[in-house]
Amino acid sequence: MNPQVFFLLEIPAGRLFGLDGQTLIQIVIQLLNVSLLAYVLTRLLYKPVRHFLNERTNKIQDQLEFAEEEKTKAMELRTEYEQKVRDIAREKDEILDAARKLAAEKTKEQLDAAKTEAETVKVRALKEIEMERDRVKDEIKKSIIDVSSVMTAKFLTKSIDADVHEQLFNEAIAELEEIPWQN
Repeated sequence: MNPQVFFLLEIPAGRLFGLDGQTLIQIVIQLLNVSLLAYVLTRLLYKPVRHFLNERTNKIQDQLEFAEEEKTKAMELRTEYEQKVRDIAREKDEILDAARKLAAEKTKEQLDAAKTEAETVKVRALKEIEMERDRVKDEIKKSIIDVSSVMTAKFLTKSIDADVHEQLFNEAIAELEEIPWQN
């Protein structure tokens, strides 16, 4: 006979399945097995797994906190670096300004020194010109005196008459005209 049909024949009429003592004992044993299995699995697996998951959560949380700390440190270092860059740029500008001012001062000092030296040279040249002028005047005076003495000697050696006097005077003038005059 077919096993399915045999199973149906064993079930009393009006019931879905046969609930006899043996079935109840099997149900109680199954419940005890499931409870025991749940208890053993809870003790052996659930707590260690939950502990492992808690450790993993804590480890992830620690890593997130460490990453946040590192990010904060990196931001601080970046801020410090940017500040140093700004300080260096400001210091560079100050150094360049100081160098420009120093160069301007040196240039002004050199220009002033050159002007002073030029003025000194000019004054010295004017003094030399004045001395040369005085020397030339003295030479002209000496030449005039020499010419006058020569003229006087000629005048005295010859008897003076009007014609001779006129001739001597013209010769003296001619000699004086030959002498270069300097201003």
